[in-house]
Amino acid sequence: MADPTIAELATQITATQTGLNIVWTMVAGFLVMFMQAGFALVETGLTRAKNAAHTMGMNFLVYAIGVIGFYFIGFGLQMGGVGGVFGEAAVLSKEFTITLFGKPFGLFGMTGFMLQPLSLFTAGVATTFLFQMCFMDTTCTIPTGAAAERWKFMSFVLFSFCISTIIYPVYANWVWGGGWLSQLGANFGLGHGHVDFAGSSVVHMTGGVAAIVIGKMIGPRAGKYTPDGKIHPIAPHSIPQVMLGTFILAFGWFGFNAGSTLSGMDTRLAVVATNTMIASATGAFAAFAYVKVKWGKADPSWLANGMLAGLVAITAPCAFVSAWAAALIGAIAGVLVIVAAVFIDSKLKIDDPVGASAVHGVNGVWGILALGLFANGVYGQGLNGVPYGVTGLFYGDKGQFVAELIGIAANIAYVGTVTAVVFFVIGKLVGNRVPLEDEISGLDLPEMGVHGYSSDAGPLPAGAGRTPSGGAPAHATVAKVLPTL
Repeated sequence: MADPTIAELATQITATQTGLNIVWTMVAGFLVMFMQAGFALVETGLTRAKNAAHTMGMNFLVYAIGVIGFYFIGFGLQMGGVGGVFGEAAVLSKEFTITLFGKPFGLFGMTGFMLQPLSLFTAGVATTFLFQMCFMDTTCTIPTGAAAERWKFMSFVLFSFCISTIIYPVYANWVWGGGWLSQLGANFGLGHGHVDFAGSSVVHMTGGVAAIVIGKMIGPRAGKYTPDGKIHPIAPHSIPQVMLGTFILAFGWFGFNAGSTLSGMDTRLAVVATNTMIASATGAFAAFAYVKVKWGKADPSWLANGMLAGLVAITAPCAFVSAWAAALIGAIAGVLVIVAAVFIDSKLKIDDPVGASAVHGVNGVWGILALGLFANGVYGQGLNGVPYGVTGLFYGDKGQFVAELIGIAANIAYVGTVTAVVFFVIGKLVGNRVPLEDEISGLDLPEMGVHGYSSDAGPLPAGAGRTPSGGAPAHATVAKVLPTL
């Protein structure tokens, strides 16, 4: 008969470990939530001052929209069939599946909507909701940069609800909720199935594909291209905002990537964080080296996007690759983001003011490919029901690379198609683009009712507008009665 003291101690240890895992995951979620501030600063800085309130408004309200949409519908579709979380009973246990080739294909979850019933709203489920919601909201934010300076605010609101309820959760279910992409390994022997540790495809590629589709459908900003197709560059209005926002994003990314261990007991989180740091640095420096050689100047906006590209690319493979591979992945991303942005701008004629399509879309793809190539087999035992570690093509498992390719194709097909349909319908309902005269004058007053920046000193005191006796100019009198700003 077991010693009750030992049994009690084992229970206490398990409870302590679970508590630590929950605390770590919650803190990581808080870091990811703060990335919204980084996105807001980067996008607003890379656009024009006349649209600052509009761009900031989108980046602010998308958080509230995301929480509401995910609460009512998105969380259930994404995680409703994932099973147990944080050692708890499998309350999220119902997945809608179909049978193909004699194998079950999970398509979406069917429990967890509105976090009901009460018995489902456990600490583990609440932690999962908060953490996954912050990831989803990052995806919602990405298209706001691609359509900035001409997106009608009501269209943005409706589309953001569609991302949080339908577009993101379904694909996320396929990869993270026990859906069919995650089971390509168990069902068909393709490695561990489509693996994405922290979101290169689930988060960034999803947002990037939506950004490309919306950018193409909404059309370029007025004056961006001349009648003969030449590019007329539109300069950002605040490089300091861009750089500060980039650092905030890089800081929050440690929660994004290392937090995806979902366990404070998993010491692999230190490797994840270090790989994340290395890739961000090589991404920024490779971007600097490329633009310095190509154009002779180290444009800070390219450096910022180089760092962000490195972060996007390392997000999927961060737990599975060696440090040298993380450095290489980041460096390639830092150059790729510039080449891709120029191609999208000049060849595809998609006007993306912040480079979201290249940063998140193109480098989301690169991050998934990098996992399929460089995963070294050291980590990931048991992931998606496969006993050995995640192993890429260069380490002997071509099946893993094939699974990553299938996940990329599925993302483009599903996200691209649904985004196009949803954006088309919204355009018919409320219109997607602001009137030309509003775009030219700036969207702050027409769409938001307030300037992002104002030089209005307020009403002048009585008599301040009269020319004072003795011939002194009116502004001299005003200077005496107004407080120093």
